[in-house]
Amino acid sequence: MNNSIRYFTEKSINIFEKLEENFFKDPKNLYSYITGITEELHNLGRMMLQESLEEMNQMLIDSGVRKADWYIEKHSNKKLLTSLGEVAFKKTLFTNRQTGERHYLLDQILGMEPHERITEDAEVKMYEEAAETSYRRGGEEISITSDRVSKQTVKNKIHRLRFPEDKKECKVKRTVEYLYIDADEDHISLQFREKKGDLIKTENNHKNNGMITKLVYVYEGIQPEAPKSKRNQLINPYYFSGKHGKNEELWKEIWGYISSHYEVSKIKKIYLNGDGASWIKAGKRYLEKAVFVLDEFHLSKHITKLTSHMKDSQEDAKAELYHAIRKQTKAEFREIVERLVGALKDSTGEKRIRESSEYIQNNWMAARTRLYRLSEF
Repeated sequence: MNNSIRYFTEKSINIFEKLEENFFKDPKNLYSYITGITEELHNLGRMMLQESLEEMNQMLIDSGVRKADWYIEKHSNKKLLTSLGEVAFKKTLFTNRQTGERHYLLDQILGMEPHERITEDAEVKMYEEAAETSYRRGGEEISITSDRVSKQTVKNKIHRLRFPEDKKECKVKRTVEYLYIDADEDHISLQFREKKGDLIKTENNHKNNGMITKLVYVYEGIQPEAPKSKRNQLINPYYFSGKHGKNEELWKEIWGYISSHYEVSKIKKIYLNGDGASWIKAGKRYLEKAVFVLDEFHLSKHITKLTSHMKDSQEDAKAELYHAIRKQTKAEFREIVERLVGALKDSTGEKRIRESSEYIQNNWMAARTRLYRLSEF
């Protein structure tokens, strides 16, 4: 660390004093003052890191314990990309006297894979940016200097990520009266299924690169993000996603999480929200006290389809349909639908109305549950 301290006292302090002097001469140029300080701090940080790595490598060279089992093969100049920028340093390749294995022992001490050139802090910045924007931006934001990596490197690292299942048992289980589960699915495009080049073209010359992945999250309700905020957030959410071979596997995994994190005997109901897909409804077989609820988006979408031709009286028609679902029977609901069909100028929209009517009737109790206050159940 001596060289870094000497650099700070001989160079950095002078640079900081010069920056302050220029700022006092031109106080409006605060930008240059801040960026100048930041740049010099980054320079000092990279120098400290370089010196620490080389000192650690020298300790391995001088170690009597190391000499008993490993001999020096060669010294190399290496570079690491950190969130401070690129750091160049020297490290040593050693050969094991018994096995002939060759390793940079410094890498093992640092817990880094062979040939790894990106530090953990830089990877975190890369993943955060890639998750929010793109592979390219992730590669650009990896470092606070101009150093960057290619978008292909970012993509490769993200695709190699593996997330272990959380099988930890809660020491203290949470107690709630109601739990909520939202379930949906999404279509994603694949570059390959098991390995590159294994996608097969269909008769229409299209690759079978589509896959449906299930998305499920468990939470305890919603609350405002802040006391006066109009935005809401989920309370204690936990997410499940991916491709499950059987629905049973997914729902058993979800029930395993619930039973290990909550006092099940205290739960009054679990509200399972979804669009009515059979795999979602099947969750009731595996979740104790589960009630299926038609999600608000799909109910609203089909009510809109039923009434889209009513123009100025559309809101009145919607209100009548909602009232029928909430308080009346399917027969009374169908009577309203027939009147809506009769209001069509031609038969163009009849198919749309029939399909939406059938969808709501097939999910009648789930739609009715949606329109009640859930806490009253």
